[in-house]
Amino acid sequence: MTNTPDLAVPAASPPARLSFFGGLSGKLLLLTVIFVMLAEVLIFVPSVANMRLRWLEDKLNTAAAAGVVVDGLQDVELPPAVQKDTLMATGTKAIALRRKDESRMIAAVDLPADIDAHFDLSSVSAPAAIRDAFDTLLFGGDRIVRVYGPMGESDTTIEVVMGDKSLRKAMLAYSRNVFFLSLVISLFTAALIFLAINRMMIAPIRRLTGSMQAFAADPADPGRIFLPPAGTDELAVAGQHLATMQGQLQRTLKEQKGLVDLGLAVSKINHDMRNILASAQLMSDRLADVDDPIVKRFAPKLLRTIDRAVGYTTDVLSYGRTTEPAPSRRFLMLGPMVADVVETLALDPQLEIDFRIEVPEELEVDADNEQLFRILNNICRNAVQALAGTPVGATAERIISVSAMRTGAVVTISVDDTGPGMPQKARENLFAAFRGSARSGGTGLGLAIARELVLAHGGTIALVEKAAPGTLFRIELPDRPVSLDIFRSKARP
Repeated sequence: MTNTPDLAVPAASPPARLSFFGGLSGKLLLLTVIFVMLAEVLIFVPSVANMRLRWLEDKLNTAAAAGVVVDGLQDVELPPAVQKDTLMATGTKAIALRRKDESRMIAAVDLPADIDAHFDLSSVSAPAAIRDAFDTLLFGGDRIVRVYGPMGESDTTIEVVMGDKSLRKAMLAYSRNVFFLSLVISLFTAALIFLAINRMMIAPIRRLTGSMQAFAADPADPGRIFLPPAGTDELAVAGQHLATMQGQLQRTLKEQKGLVDLGLAVSKINHDMRNILASAQLMSDRLADVDDPIVKRFAPKLLRTIDRAVGYTTDVLSYGRTTEPAPSRRFLMLGPMVADVVETLALDPQLEIDFRIEVPEELEVDADNEQLFRILNNICRNAVQALAGTPVGATAERIISVSAMRTGAVVTISVDDTGPGMPQKARENLFAAFRGSARSGGTGLGLAIARELVLAHGGTIALVEKAAPGTLFRIELPDRPVSLDIFRSKARP
């Protein structure tokens, strides 16, 4: 007990300061901008292809307007100067009209010998339009292309030869405008999402984090327990669980501090108690030499009781260190041990308690003698205290019965009483030290010690529900496993 653990909570290290983009807020803003830009790219790809087709169609329509006027002048050839002006106005190098049975060159000046690409606008698939658009953006600007398509609803085809420099320049301007517009949309969208999520998520998370840091700095301060917001969303539920956990942890720390103080007090009391018991042991040894029948009858029992008390004072330190000595097991008669427990309880006749021992005479149990005595003594003493706290006449009979039976390699021991039973709070904290007491002023250590000792034997202890009033504990203690060699040696005749 004197070597109690240090329960001081280490000071929490201050949180590292993060840059804006190192925190959730900055990451959220950056990811939103990136995702919106990616969405705009998916929109940009078909839109730039469509812009290119519209631009070429406008060129064909402009050339078609000029071609219709010239075509109305039958057998008239435009002067070179007029042709040049026409081509300059339409931004082309040649304009021609084609019908089923004829074709006519409307205007042509400095017609190049080689054409780099041909585009039919009458039937363009979406993949081909996207491919041609990126081909113009990436590699165009200095090429001569031939573009043709239907002229309105007629069967006439308008055909132009032109350079793609103006087309590429227009596409670049369109791309630049789309990029800046997408950037503005992305920033505006990101700002709205950032403000909404920062209010709905980031701020509550920061409150949770701040509460954790404050609580870690001083967990004993009740004012540092998180005050959860009302709501049913995930963050509200997380805050409620955090507040519950902090409250439970604070209560646990208080209990641990109480255990430390109790351990120090028990250590001091234990030191003085051992001295007193040592003196009592010396005087009881002298009583054994007194030639009196009554003294000779009770002296051995007194000696055993004092010896157990001395042993208990020694074992207090072991329990304070959360360890119990390993059981020294052997086969022993259970009936005499139960009778010894009854004598140790020293029942007051005025309590009118009928203690019944229903243990077969030949029943043996494989257990540690002292530890099994402590188990039964703690449970039976609780039963006596429960009956003693009940007014006489409140129950028909005041009975405590200890029964046992062997089933194969397992001995079952039942301790039953007709008392008022255990309250609900004691049931919820059964076997919990300092919380499982059924009476006012109790510590609950008796059942906690009994359970620890039963588990050390590899057994089980449980509170059994029963129809009649009272409390029934059932203990099951298995025999130690026997090796095959030992079993064979015992089985041989």
